[in-house]
Amino acid sequence: MQVFNIDFGEQKRSRIVGIDLGTTNSLVAYMDAARPEVIPGPDGRIVTSVVSHTEAGELVAGEAARQMLVTRPDRTVYSVKRLMGRGVEDIGEELKLFPFRIAEGSESVIRLALGERAFTPPEISAAILRQLKANAEAFLGEPISQAVITVPAYFNDAQRQATKDAGRIAGLEVLRLVNEPTAAALAYGLDKRQEGIIAVYDLGGGTFDISILKLRDGIFEVLATNGDTHLGGDDIDNLLLRIALEDIQTEWGEDLSGIGGAVQLLRRAVIEAKEQLSFVPETQIRFEYGGRQYLRELKRDLFDHLITPIVDRTLEPCRQCISDAGVAVEQIDEVVLVGGSTRIPLVRSAVERLFRARPHTELNPEEVVALGAAVQAAILSGDVEDKLLLDVTPLSLGIETMGGVVSKLIHRNSTIPASATEHFTTAVDGQTNVLIHVVQGEREMVKDCRSLARFDLKGIDPLPAGLARIEVRFLIDANGILNVAARDLRTGKQQEVEVKPSYGLTEDQVEMMIEESYQMAEEDLKERQAREARVEADAILAAMEKARQSDAYFDLADEERSGIDRAQNELLLAYHSDNHLLIRAKIEQLNAATMKLAENMMNTVVRQALKGTKI
Repeated sequence: MQVFNIDFGEQKRSRIVGIDLGTTNSLVAYMDAARPEVIPGPDGRIVTSVVSHTEAGELVAGEAARQMLVTRPDRTVYSVKRLMGRGVEDIGEELKLFPFRIAEGSESVIRLALGERAFTPPEISAAILRQLKANAEAFLGEPISQAVITVPAYFNDAQRQATKDAGRIAGLEVLRLVNEPTAAALAYGLDKRQEGIIAVYDLGGGTFDISILKLRDGIFEVLATNGDTHLGGDDIDNLLLRIALEDIQTEWGEDLSGIGGAVQLLRRAVIEAKEQLSFVPETQIRFEYGGRQYLRELKRDLFDHLITPIVDRTLEPCRQCISDAGVAVEQIDEVVLVGGSTRIPLVRSAVERLFRARPHTELNPEEVVALGAAVQAAILSGDVEDKLLLDVTPLSLGIETMGGVVSKLIHRNSTIPASATEHFTTAVDGQTNVLIHVVQGEREMVKDCRSLARFDLKGIDPLPAGLARIEVRFLIDANGILNVAARDLRTGKQQEVEVKPSYGLTEDQVEMMIEESYQMAEEDLKERQAREARVEADAILAAMEKARQSDAYFDLADEERSGIDRAQNELLLAYHSDNHLLIRAKIEQLNAATMKLAENMMNTVVRQALKGTKI
């Protein structure tokens, strides 16, 4: 496998910017002297993550597209980040509220119909990135072609690859994908402590992330990460929107849920009320449509009661992350809040109760990720020294071995970039091909993990089972993208693959993998031990079938052959048991019964080898 050493600091073709490609809002930042700064655009420091397809056939992003949500909702998309790297079957519930139409022919890859054309989520995200790129070029007065882009820490391979694709479509070379909580730690790390353990709680528009980081001597190391790729401020907006639609239907006798323009006006009204409740104890949802007015009082107490289940959903990943990091809550020195949704008082109080510390809010929670991305960009360009960023992979990676068992090569929370190499062998005599099945997950059995890729290593020498030596190498690059290579050490033949994203990943496969691994740990271990014992039994039973055809077997006394038969039958009876200790005991019993047979067979081999030879 080719491994390229890239020094991003030696050939700086242009200034590198940092981009927070958010679900609700996006920002671009750069390093100005000793501190990062957000770059403003024509409509302010934030570019709304809304994209519209104009009548002229152009994709526009930001405020202009946001206005079209009301006038042309059928040509407009928001929260596209939730669709990145996902399949059609994953977004059924969201489509009930989103005015998006899936284009005909969409299967594994989503294509959204906007007017007369259809676009993939990366193409739509590219429009946002192009707007950010244009803002940076206008402000800095120079062309921008390189960027660091942030992603939720829990984004899987498909979502990360989709983000890189969006950057390429926008004309940007994406030098690094950085986890959003890690970027936030970088932003705070400029002026804060140089050592300690920090928790970064990131509740944005569409995703939730929690990371535990260790700071020491200028090194930021992610100890553990967890989260929910389908949880954020959008869920609060959708909750309030559903309640308001039900109220209106009761009061007006009219269902507005199918009228795109009305829904978007009402969405604005509930979002405005939500934002006001972060600063005042009560407000009103005001909505006018068709000459009628809807008015609803909303107090913070009721708002807190409504959103408590959503806020509580963020706390279990936090507890799991603390456990994975191997630290106690008391050992966490600081807590950083990231994302616009952390302005909600209930969120702040819940975080403070869980971590038993007042969270940091000095930096604008909507800007801190972009500022951290700018710091990482400066690290890559060489403008910032004595800072090192170490990220982690959120799920274990491995391959399938005999019996459907997972052999993990890179374990969950391993620091990336990372590589691992292991050696395997063949299971069948004369085998010339080996199927390499790459999986991701925490369970012991392949059937319980996510399949990432399959490929064949062909042209292996047809040797007896167990003699071939196959080297499998995993390499995760700095962006969290996996490359796998397999090589026959005897012939040197090699096959490699960059693991491409598997679109259509269900939320259960992503979000429940770790939880299931803990719930099923005892059962999984028992099943793995039983499978491994059966694989060992298969090997000795296959060897026995061969041995029964040899002269050495017939040279044994009747009593010895009977002993072998009894031991073999007992192993066959125990074979399907879930008790691995019983299976292994019967294997040992058969091994003991075949000791004389093994000696006879070895003597026969030696005699044949020495036949005609003078000593």
